Amino acid sequence: MSQSLPSVEEWSGKGRADENFPVGAIVAPHLRAHVHAFYSFARNADDISDSDMLEAEDKITRLNVMEAVLLGLRDDGSPSALGLRRSLAETGVTNAHARQLLVAFRRDAIKLRTDSWADLYDYCRYSAMPVGRHVLDLHGESRDSWPASDALCTTLQVLNHLQDCQKDLRGLDRSYLPQDWLDLHGAEVADVLATEESPALRRVFTDLLDKCDKLNAEGATLPRFVKDRRLRIETAIIGNLARRLTTRLRKQDPLAGRVKLSKIDAIFAIFGALRYAP
Repeated sequence: MSQSLPSVEEWSGKGRADENFPVGAIVAPHLRAHVHAFYSFARNADDISDSDMLEAEDKITRLNVMEAVLLGLRDDGSPSALGLRRSLAETGVTNAHARQLLVAFRRDAIKLRTDSWADLYDYCRYSAMPVGRHVLDLHGESRDSWPASDALCTTLQVLNHLQDCQKDLRGLDRSYLPQDWLDLHGAEVADVLATEESPALRRVFTDLLDKCDKLNAEGATLPRFVKDRRLRIETAIIGNLARRLTTRLRKQDPLAGRVKLSKIDAIFAIFGALRYAP
């Protein structure tokens, strides 16, 4: 083992309650701690990559420590990685999903612009898809569920990028808006710093939301593949919320204020998911 070092983790103060969508809210009680272990690992790694106090090299070094702890190469430096390693040992779930998240967070540390939709989708392959796959594996679900899960998780990621486009650029000089679409519509990355969206920027948002609509349609099939009743209901709720947030972002300007789901949205999403209860 290497020499002991203090934790490399940077906690932003955010927790599960700060997320748009429920994280293991109604999964089986015996699995909740394992869902939360994965979430804690992802949250801490994300906080490192999103830190406005760390240089890119330091971020990557810290993420490498997290991976080393996850792989059992060391025991110190990352409590969340150690907790996830123990969870994986207990459940038998692969560490591949967590390692893929680190690929995305390392990319965030050094890549500040997005070239195209294909570039953004590839980022989501590492930043979003592994989350759904991990939860499905944890429940012993078939990999036939992966394509629908990938679509839903990608939608959630893109919607979050749209909500936070101004904050990301202002705080981290980072943009997930496809540059080729900005060029096509006559917009610029810096346009998101305005107090309201321009017509050109709205066209870029619309292109992204059109992609989300297609992904939402595929993601809506996910509950049909899920055998676990609790997880089936939860994925249905999340899918309903994703569709409602997509609709809100079509009607509301994310530069004028954060576009958020309401309690009414949550109620309708829950009631809409009850058909998957049997």
